[in-house]
Amino acid sequence: MERSIEGYDFLKGEVLLFDKELDWTSFDLVRKLRNILYKVTGIKKIKVGHAGTLDPKATGLMIICTGKETKNIDTHQAKAKEYIATIKLGATTPSFDLESAEDATFPTDHITPELLENALTGFIGEIDQVPPLFSAVKVEGKRAYLHARAGSDMVLQAKKITISELEVLNFSQEEIVLRIVCSKGTYIRSLARDLGIALNSGAYLVGLCRTRIGEMKLEDAWNLESFMEKINSNVTN
Repeated sequence: MERSIEGYDFLKGEVLLFDKELDWTSFDLVRKLRNILYKVTGIKKIKVGHAGTLDPKATGLMIICTGKETKNIDTHQAKAKEYIATIKLGATTPSFDLESAEDATFPTDHITPELLENALTGFIGEIDQVPPLFSAVKVEGKRAYLHARAGSDMVLQAKKITISELEVLNFSQEEIVLRIVCSKGTYIRSLARDLGIALNSGAYLVGLCRTRIGEMKLEDAWNLESFMEKINSNVTN
């Protein structure tokens, strides 16, 4: 963040990097930033949009575009993403993450580092992935998670995604940590679910942080609170 905030032109268009907080939706971040920019500029209709959703239980890098830069959102969304994922072994949840309670448990004594590495090779490259029913995918005109919350057990249609890198950062028979580089549209929750099946056990996502989008890195991102303090300080001075 070497660039001075005084040089920003939010109406003309800016590409801003933010670290989304836990339990915020992606729209929460957009809404909060839009309110900040309105208070600072007095302009009600500054366009603000994000280039790629993060689930509420995920943290990390989000690209926020303002003004005319919102026209380039699709370009940013198409770039490869990097995540650090923490996955619990030996259990499942309906949402494939912490949004719902465990509904089944499985043995993990047979899972070894070698078995894990062999299982991961099956997910490298272009694969068919079924999105979670607890997701924002539209089905019959409404979001899939609304069907899920109504008790539906429908299975969504598989989509082509690409996983280019899978690296084990930490291993135990209860929990693993993976570094993942993947294409747009990849659901890490679904990867966790599918990995549990491949290991003849169960698995679900308990932590997720997006660390990179294309060449843009989390280490260069703003915290919304520090951004607000900086921009308010600039206005006051």
